[in-house]
Amino acid sequence: MDVVTMLSQLGKGMLTTGEIFILTLLFSLPLGLVLSFGRMAKNGVLRTVTKLYISVMRGTPLMLQLLVVYFAPFYLFGMKISSSYRIVAVIIGFVLNYAAYFAEIYRAGIESIPVGQYEAAKILGYSKGKTFFRIILPQVIKRILPPVTNEVITLVKDTSLAFVLAVTEMFTIAKQIAAAEKSMLAFVAAGIFYYVFNLLVAFVMEKIEKKLSYYR
Repeated sequence: MDVVTMLSQLGKGMLTTGEIFILTLLFSLPLGLVLSFGRMAKNGVLRTVTKLYISVMRGTPLMLQLLVVYFAPFYLFGMKISSSYRIVAVIIGFVLNYAAYFAEIYRAGIESIPVGQYEAAKILGYSKGKTFFRIILPQVIKRILPPVTNEVITLVKDTSLAFVLAVTEMFTIAKQIAAAEKSMLAFVAAGIFYYVFNLLVAFVMEKIEKKLSYYR
């Protein structure tokens, strides 16, 4: 196999990797915020359930979670699993896992805001919703960007775990090419792809962080 053909195949795998990456962020970031509210809720039952969920998702391997999401419909409900469900199961597994990590990041950011800001907003006549979204959340976003960036970079690399459900993302294709050609070149090319992807992510996040900085 020539280099152009190999890069073309890896590029197709990269599209699947990008799809997993984008959809995971699209759904896990807002879900993480919702979970953080549950984690800080005054209701003891809701707080305990949310805390347990976060603990389980952070304390068990993502690969195991992907397998559970994929096989659960069959073992629990006897449903037939189609091949098209593979990518869906990967997205669901990634979203549920990363939402738990983002929830703890959100919680730490929200709890770092001085209570006085809530009290001042209440005196000025702000509702709880306006106080959070107009005063608290912008500050939280600025404070949590560094840890969020770390998780996003980890997500880029974790997309390779989709191979466990036979989803043909870039790492899976690199393994297939390496096995067929008996060469490490495909792995080297895949490594470069991941590295450049992470550089791009880090660059974008750094730009966002600078834009939100209070000091120029």
